[in-house]
Amino acid sequence: MPENAATPPNEAQLLCDAAELQERGQARVFDLLLYGAPARGFALRFDGRVVGYVNRCVHLPTEMDWQEGHFLDMDKRWILCSIHGAAYEPADGHCVGGPCGRGRLTPIRTEESDGKVYWYPSRDIRPVAFDAPPSESAS
Repeated sequence: MPENAATPPNEAQLLCDAAELQERGQARVFDLLLYGAPARGFALRFDGRVVGYVNRCVHLPTEMDWQEGHFLDMDKRWILCSIHGAAYEPADGHCVGGPCGRGRLTPIRTEESDGKVYWYPSRDIRPVAFDAPPSESAS
């Protein structure tokens, strides 16, 4: 059976060293493709586990961090959208308050292994294919 170009690679994508994600600290933000369009994702450590989501509010499709990587409220309890104050449960991405209704952040599967954090592409969420750097032998 020939490989389908639309089938996403399911290989783990290295995100960062696990030590970079401190408990309820700054998130790691990264580029991705959502339905083929440029978007961003983020991963943070909450209650000892790494969680990942597309950086897009359910209320309005805009990035949520008030400064890059800063998603949690002052008490470091909720993921908070900086635009209209929608609040989400970090453990599962469900809306807990504000204009996001009964919505949920789009999850990104993450895994911590051997001191590294990885994220996994899905049918709708793909890694960005960066061009290879130019060869030094090219003249």
